[in-house]
Amino acid sequence: MYRRSLLAGAGAAIAAPAAVRAQSATTLRFTPQQDLVTLDPVTTTAYISRNHGYMVFDTLYGMDANFQAVPQMVDGHTVENDGKLWNLTLRDGLMWHNGEKVTARDCVASIKRWAKRDPFGETLMATTDELSAPDDKTIRFRLKRPFPMLPIALGKASVPVCAMMPEHLANTDPFRQVPELIGSGPFRFKADERVPGSRIVYTKFEGYVPRKDGPREWTAGPKVVHFDRVEWTVMPDSATATNALIAGEADWQEYAYHNLLPLMRRNRNVRVRVLDNTGFVGMVRVNHIQPPFNNPAIRRALWSAIDQVSCMQALVGPSETSLYNTPLGFFGHGTPMASDVGLEPLRGPRNYAKARADLRAAGYNGEPVLLMIPSTSEPNSLMGAVVTDMFKQAGLNVEVYSVEFNAMLQRRNRRGTIAEGGWSAFVTNWVGTDWLNPAGHIALRGNGDAGYGGWATMPRIEELRDAWFDAPDLAAQQAICREIQLEAMKEVPYYPLGQYLQPTAHRSNIQDMNPGFATFWNVRRG
Repeated sequence: MYRRSLLAGAGAAIAAPAAVRAQSATTLRFTPQQDLVTLDPVTTTAYISRNHGYMVFDTLYGMDANFQAVPQMVDGHTVENDGKLWNLTLRDGLMWHNGEKVTARDCVASIKRWAKRDPFGETLMATTDELSAPDDKTIRFRLKRPFPMLPIALGKASVPVCAMMPEHLANTDPFRQVPELIGSGPFRFKADERVPGSRIVYTKFEGYVPRKDGPREWTAGPKVVHFDRVEWTVMPDSATATNALIAGEADWQEYAYHNLLPLMRRNRNVRVRVLDNTGFVGMVRVNHIQPPFNNPAIRRALWSAIDQVSCMQALVGPSETSLYNTPLGFFGHGTPMASDVGLEPLRGPRNYAKARADLRAAGYNGEPVLLMIPSTSEPNSLMGAVVTDMFKQAGLNVEVYSVEFNAMLQRRNRRGTIAEGGWSAFVTNWVGTDWLNPAGHIALRGNGDAGYGGWATMPRIEELRDAWFDAPDLAAQQAICREIQLEAMKEVPYYPLGQYLQPTAHRSNIQDMNPGFATFWNVRRG
């Protein structure tokens, strides 16, 4: 399963676009994972839009390497009335890119818009009696009950982003993109220089005032910009992107392709490293409202066929054992809520004979299974090939639907039968922080028609999720998450496929990158 690409001439440079060549020392040349399609980070769960969003927009709180919230746009907050009154105070010097001052009214409107797209935000607003701006610098939450996780709800780095916008933009329907990008973040978006499918440009916002304190990691701490200009050049071909980096025509490649790591490691001018130790997590999401996966016994019958090791080795290669972790449960590996409770069915050799027998006993009669695989995502394509083989060996009648990622998302929203344009299962991946806890874990919700594609209805998991918010301490939260994992093994909202680490690669003279995903403040040329 492990795919290797051969480059013609390991040190050869493939001619790069003119926008990449002959740049000044004040420009950072970056190769993103894919093209930027959606510009509004509130309306999507796309990570490329999240990364873009953090350049243009700022957030009230940042998130540090311990997944804790620290003040970012706010100077601080006070909590009164037994935890039911929060006053957040904006720090001095905040300004929108159009020259106007950031006000608490802007932030209130932004929070309300984001909360309609984010499950953590939805829970926060359901707990809120009143969200208001008593003056230009104060954001006030009057709560029905204590909600100590309010800061991390507003500052989590998982998608979608709680981006602050001017009030007139924040009043936009949250299911439509804002008509223009005016933020208060450290960079301006240059709409006039955008070339869809090719180039995205940002320039330093001279009016940005960084925090004076905080850890410089993830989205926390001072955001000091050392480049006047950042250019994203889209290079879908992995060989082209890698050769551009080796030749010095690019400074930073967001994803260092696993099959090309030996080539990059041999070059003395290139550094390969892992910035995000939560990595990526893979999954097969199943459709709970259409046969055959509307039958929970059929869902459970497949556990003995789920081969996480093969999925991970297809991505990183059999020798890179330090770059993946199995078995993986329903929370990101190495994060506070993760455990190995209930994962016995994922250990040891796979037993396809047992899976076939269990499927027959559960009532599977050869119904077609339409498996969607996003063809434009190399990790998902590689995992999808393994999943196809697993399903077939288990005795499922599999039809593969390999299609561009956004087209797959469109079909994912259809609830009908396969004949009506519906689907049975799809392969996708998430960053580990999206499986951090029950608050923002979209794929672990059991809220049926109101939930994520697949529409799982799991009342017990919803009850446990509610209890998690009221847990008095970390130990109690972890105990609840162990119960959630046991319930998920029984209900099977999806099949975890393992966790893999995604290295990044950059020229050796690029320094001071923040731990976490790709952010562009504090980075400098050494």
